[in-house]
Amino acid sequence: MAKESMKAREVKRQKTVAKYAAKRKALKEAGDWEGLQKLPKNASPVRLHNRCKLTGRPRGYMRTFGISRVTFREMANSGLIPGVRKASW
Repeated sequence: MAKESMKAREVKRQKTVAKYAAKRKALKEAGDWEGLQKLPKNASPVRLHNRCKLTGRPRGYMRTFGISRVTFREMANSGLIPGVRKASW
């Protein structure tokens, strides 16, 4: 499990990116690079990092499910993910 502070920091970044999205777009279209630099660092979407929705794990993230590979395997083996089952041949 990730620390709660890391999860909270990531949520805060997502809110900041959403808040400044329109302003960033307008500044980029105008070519106002000084204005872009005056925005907060966390307003840039590049600073976001994908994390598992359940555990907060930053690595091994599967985009289609929004969870980490470890959580995915546990849930798939338990039959909690519809349409996913272990391969056997």
